[in-house]
Amino acid sequence: MRNVVFDLFYTLVATLFYVVALPLLILFSFKKKYRDSIPSRFFGIKNPPFQPHDIWFHVCSLGEAKAIAPILEKLRDKRIAISVITHTGYEAASKYAAQVRYLPYEMWLWFWIERPKTVVVLEAEFWYLLFRLARTRGGRVIALNARISDRSFPKYYRMRWFYRILLSQCDRIFCQSNEDMVRFIALGARNVEVVGNIKLAQKIEASKKYSKPEGTIIVAASTHEGEEEGIIRGFIAYREHNPSARLLVVPRHPERFAKVGELISKTAPMMSLSRWSESQALQSDIVLVDAMGELNNLYAISDVAILGGAFAPIGGHNPLEPATFGCKIISGEEMFLQRELFKYVAHVQFSSLEGIAEALKNAETLPPSQINGSVDLQKVLNYLTEK
Repeated sequence: MRNVVFDLFYTLVATLFYVVALPLLILFSFKKKYRDSIPSRFFGIKNPPFQPHDIWFHVCSLGEAKAIAPILEKLRDKRIAISVITHTGYEAASKYAAQVRYLPYEMWLWFWIERPKTVVVLEAEFWYLLFRLARTRGGRVIALNARISDRSFPKYYRMRWFYRILLSQCDRIFCQSNEDMVRFIALGARNVEVVGNIKLAQKIEASKKYSKPEGTIIVAASTHEGEEEGIIRGFIAYREHNPSARLLVVPRHPERFAKVGELISKTAPMMSLSRWSESQALQSDIVLVDAMGELNNLYAISDVAILGGAFAPIGGHNPLEPATFGCKIISGEEMFLQRELFKYVAHVQFSSLEGIAEALKNAETLPPSQINGSVDLQKVLNYLTEK
C-alpha cells in the first residue's frame, strides 16, 4: 500500500512539473534539435508502445546506443526493443534490427508500458516509474554499465531515501567499477556486482578510408559551447611552432555547425577555412566537419585528438575511440563521466584551454595512446538469457 501511495504522489509531482514546463516544451519542439524527441516523448506523437519483444534496452543518447552493439550481436535470436532520450540516440539505435521508440515522459509511462519481460537500463538512466512499472507489470529490471560519478554521488546520497526505493525495483545491477559498487550499496542497492565498462567490448573501426594529408593532423572532437575558441587559439599559437599542422573541428551537436563556422572565421581570420560538406580534401588550415558519423574515420588519419566535452563541465567523451587509432589524446580535466574509461587509456595529457598549445608541443615526443583493458560480457549475457 505504501508503494502505491508513493507511486501516486510521484506521478502527481511529475504531472505538476509537466504542466509548468508545457509552454517551454511547445517552444522547444520547434527547434531542430528537439523537433522529433519532444513531440514523441511529451505528447505521444508517432510514439506507440512496443510490440511484443523479449528484451527492452533503454539508453539515453549516442554513446549508450553504440555501447550495446556487442551485446545485441550475441542476441540475434531475441526480439529487441530500444528506447532512447535524444535524437542522436534514436539515429544510432535505428541501425539495429530492433523496435526503436523515444521513452515517454514519466507520467505517460502508466499508459505506455504494457507487459515487458526484461528491461535493461544503461548507465545512469534512473527513472523511477520506468523501474517501478516495468517491475510491477512482470518484467525483470537490470541496470547495466551502471555508474555514479564522483561529482554526482553527494547529490544521490542526500536523496538516498528516494534511491533506496528506486533501486529496490532493480533485480540486478552490473556496474562499471568497485567505486560504483560501493556507492550503489551505500544508496541501499542489492544484487550489485562489477563487470567493468561494456564500452571496452565495442568494435571500434572506420567506416570509410580517407587519405592522410601531409603535416600534423589535429582533430578537435565532439566539442561543446565554450571550448572551440580556446582550442582554436591554442592551435594558432602551436602553428608558429609547426606551420604544417592542420585542425579539424568536429562539434558535438549538428545544430551548432553554423555558429562554430562563424567563430572560426572570427577567431582565426588569417587562416584558410573549409567545410567538410563542401570538400573532403583537407587542404585548408582549419576544416569544419559539419557532418555526423565521421569521427572514427578522422581519428584514423589524425595524429592528435583534442577530446571535447571536458574543458567545460560536460563530463567528457569516450577516449577509447581515438586511442583505438593511436591518436595522442589531449583532454580537459572535466571528464568526470568518463573517468572509468580513462583508467584504461595510457599516455593521455590533461590540459586547460590555455595550455592547449603547450600540450600540442608535448604530444610530439609522447607515444601514441593505447588501450589496456577488456571486459567479459558473458556474465551479462547469461543473466539476460535466463528463463
